[in-house]
Amino acid sequence: MKIYNTMTRKKEEFVPIRENKVGIYVCGPTVYDYIHIGNARPMIVFDTLRRYLLYKGYDVNYVSNFTDVDDKIIRRALEEGVASAEISERYIEEVKKDMAALNVMEATTHPKATEEIPDMIAMIETLIEKGHAYEVNGTVYFRTRSFKDYGKLSKKNIDDLESGHRDEKHQMKVSGEEEKEDFLDFVLWKPKKEGEPSWQSPWGEGRPGWHLECSVMSKKYIGDIIDIHAGGEDLIFPHHENEIAQSEAANETEFARYWMHNGFLKIDGEKMSKSLGNFFTIRDIGKKYPLQVIRFFMLSAHYRSPLNFSDTLVESAKSSLERILTAMGRLQDALNSAEDKELTEEEKGFLSKFKDYVTRYENAMEDDLNTADAISVIFEMVKQANANISSENAKAVVLEVYNTIGKFCDILGIITKVEKEILDSDIEALIEERQAARKAKNFARADEIRDTLAAQGIILEDTREGVKWKRA
Repeated sequence: MKIYNTMTRKKEEFVPIRENKVGIYVCGPTVYDYIHIGNARPMIVFDTLRRYLLYKGYDVNYVSNFTDVDDKIIRRALEEGVASAEISERYIEEVKKDMAALNVMEATTHPKATEEIPDMIAMIETLIEKGHAYEVNGTVYFRTRSFKDYGKLSKKNIDDLESGHRDEKHQMKVSGEEEKEDFLDFVLWKPKKEGEPSWQSPWGEGRPGWHLECSVMSKKYIGDIIDIHAGGEDLIFPHHENEIAQSEAANETEFARYWMHNGFLKIDGEKMSKSLGNFFTIRDIGKKYPLQVIRFFMLSAHYRSPLNFSDTLVESAKSSLERILTAMGRLQDALNSAEDKELTEEEKGFLSKFKDYVTRYENAMEDDLNTADAISVIFEMVKQANANISSENAKAVVLEVYNTIGKFCDILGIITKVEKEILDSDIEALIEERQAARKAKNFARADEIRDTLAAQGIILEDTREGVKWKRA
């Protein structure tokens, strides 16, 4: 398998550190609100990578964190007059619901930053001892120039960074960071402010810097060296660059073998922004489209390519997915009626040629996770199945075609098993139960019912006249 490594800017043969074992670390969300459609792309892409590696027989240790202490979380907590932990725990649960709705597998470990503070303090102490960090008035900074390879991932030259920020001294003074030795130095530990959560440390009460959290959690749950470190391309600088600097300075070894980054998501050709009114959460999108359609749409383009989200493109993806699901439904019906009998020579020839699709699908996935080409192969398989397979065929032939297409869709996280359509009366009963749950302020149950219906393509709309519903 070849992976495009952001570090080297080229495709490289993937060779894990330990035979048949792969450690993957994917930077997870900061949990202060519902996740947006942009957050969904890395979740879907790297979940698909994980699924393919599992298909190939690897033992995958997949770690994706929750940043549960951050300025945004604190700000939200202050606005609501509750503890920061209440905000983070609430939205961790909501993120998990959205991930399940997108058919994203649970991580092997979902570490929370607040549960790893002692190890973060230990890494800071190591960096200070080695001369890579220093403390000033309760704040600990990483001495960026002490790490000679700084900028190697983003290809930024440290001197260019300095020359491009001549006015930094004024900015540092405004932000209270004039105490830093160098404007490039970044925070490892920040002192407590009134009303903020904090932990005791050798430098006083405070909390860790964001970059440090991922370095510590990846080390604890994978090891000093990660096989694949992944995330959105917006994290390359400064987040991933700073992770490399502090991890390699502390551990004195390579931090990650391969770096994978997905491209940006735009909405109707524009950068997603609340000010532009094109900011959509997964919940927003789920009211309009089944989230399986969104997953399929995301994988219809190469993960490194920019992706434009628009109703026209999503509707096209919906139609394409329906072609696959319809074909699988027809195969399922054929399977129920087909008889166990000897294969004809024609059937043997068909299956022999059908195996070529397996090779082509794997070749696409092993060419830097080219899901777009893999989906094209699935469409060719569907076309052949529609033209050549019926209940008149031997059961073994129908089963082979059904299982192969189903397996390849499963690697993409696309659910193809055709469930019996939910009855109108059952929908109405669930809506009544949801209304009763909301009246009783049991919002968790109300959301669960909505998500259950959404997973079956039922879209709810709360109006003044009551709840209206439609099939997607």
